[in-house]
Amino acid sequence: MSIDPRVALQSLTAALEEHLAAASARRGEGDPAVEAAFFAVADAFEVYEDALYESYSEVTPLQVFDEEEEDDEDVLDEDLESLED
Repeated sequence: MSIDPRVALQSLTAALEEHLAAASARRGEGDPAVEAAFFAVADAFEVYEDALYESYSEVTPLQVFDEEEEDDEDVLDEDLESLED
């Protein structure tokens, strides 16, 4: 079942607005509301990107990075730094 890209875009926009609200009301590092809003944006974006591709064979220039990819990138940076020394 495919989702209308316009509906997915509205959900993404709403998720971004919720993220802004949570970030502006942040109560310190690791605020669970900000973390939840962050993941809601990532999920809504993936739904939008899938709907856009299914309907129009089009993608956005954006990418969602997960923590594993970020960790791998950190390891690569550390490896490069050790090679430079």
